[in-house]
Amino acid sequence: MSHLSCEFDPSEDKIREECGVFGIFGIENAASLTALGLHALQHRGQEACGIAATDGIQFTTERHLGLVGDNFTGDDPSQRLAGHISIGHVRYSTAGQTVLRNVQPLFSELHTGGFALAHNGHITNAYTLRERLVKKGAIFQSTSDTEVVIHLIARAKKGEFIDRLVNAIRQVDGGYAFVGMTENMLIGARDRFGIRPLLIGRVGDSYVLASETCAFDMIDAEFIREVEAGEVVVINEDGIRSFTAFPNTEARPCIFEFVYFARPDSVVGGKSVYEVRKRMGERLAEETPADVDVIIPVPDSGVPAALGFAQKTGIPFELGIIRNHYVGRTFIQPTQQIRDMGVKLKHSANRSMIEGKRVLLVDDSIVRGTTSTKIIRMIKAAGAKEVHFRSASPPIKFADHYGIDMPTKDKLIAANYSLEEMTSMLEVDSLGFLSVEGLYWAMGEEYRKDEAPQYADHCFTGNYPTPLIDRDRKLLGKKQLSFLVEVA
Repeated sequence: MSHLSCEFDPSEDKIREECGVFGIFGIENAASLTALGLHALQHRGQEACGIAATDGIQFTTERHLGLVGDNFTGDDPSQRLAGHISIGHVRYSTAGQTVLRNVQPLFSELHTGGFALAHNGHITNAYTLRERLVKKGAIFQSTSDTEVVIHLIARAKKGEFIDRLVNAIRQVDGGYAFVGMTENMLIGARDRFGIRPLLIGRVGDSYVLASETCAFDMIDAEFIREVEAGEVVVINEDGIRSFTAFPNTEARPCIFEFVYFARPDSVVGGKSVYEVRKRMGERLAEETPADVDVIIPVPDSGVPAALGFAQKTGIPFELGIIRNHYVGRTFIQPTQQIRDMGVKLKHSANRSMIEGKRVLLVDDSIVRGTTSTKIIRMIKAAGAKEVHFRSASPPIKFADHYGIDMPTKDKLIAANYSLEEMTSMLEVDSLGFLSVEGLYWAMGEEYRKDEAPQYADHCFTGNYPTPLIDRDRKLLGKKQLSFLVEVA
């Protein structure tokens, strides 16, 4: 789901989640397990959710704005969405507006039969492809880049359905993970660099696809393996078949899955996300030490790194910031005064752990710096003697174009100011970031500066895995379709 019309709230300056996908084949009441899987993936997108299912004859879909728990609880979802094949999606609107027509899975009747598709990521040549398709007479029903793939499949000249799908995928570029289904198969596909995650699991005799292992844990499924970079898997009653859409490519999965996106209890690329984040904190303590009395995480994503920092140094770890988990993104902010107080809606200072102390705040990253500044001021107002700040990831200097909702480069604080300038702007006594080398160390890897990176680390290094065709067209002043919104 790509950057189209996503306005960034300056008071919420975390990198926002992307999307999550789930699919299951070969079990009755498949939609019920899909709903459970989406619950586990809710952290990847909270604006909309949808489920599609088929019994081999009919397709049914439900798409809603809001949370999974608000729309797929109560009655068994499989009573409304009958079938033994089901796919689901949780969405954050990085592509297209948050309106029902953009909520996934998308369903279409093709020449080959019914087809439903859900997508995590961003197709970096979606605008270019869409422009070409519209000129040839294609009629789009949404502003989602996912629909481009459906049109490419529909217009494929020959071959079985899977041949048409592979042909379509070879025309798109970017970072993506697809789950799709026909009346008799479940399909998973991953981009040629494996930027966006997609995993295969099994529950009983049934196969499952999901963005993270935490979705498998939710339904007691066994993790089998990751879908390989550039691979298309087809699951039907005969088992799993694998097709290679992009041979001979080196995987470069997104490093931000470890920094921020993935749930701490997930395993990504064979590594525990929680353990990697703790190691980030350990290395951060070595690279940017601080003479302080207490270490306080910015909840929730800063907790593992803060623990690692504390364990490495022996400095006490305390919950000096209490998060209110019951504040949603749609809170009405009618006046500037209330907007300025917005950070207090989600975070409150635990004064007894702060007053009179030299405090070190640890967060996963710094994006614009607006929320960080408000949290720092809140800690000072609670009586901190000194406030120091550490980021458990390197400075973010480049925008993402693979499905992460991130500001443009001119809005990224680290892309435009020196460390000294940022220290002054954030109003802290000291500021430090984890190095790129340190991040790779936490991953159990060695950073090879002069070689192709092992991960998609472009937000820190500017080394993008793929061509950014639509972005480059925009920079060159090429005309875009009038109904498409500016890419971030």
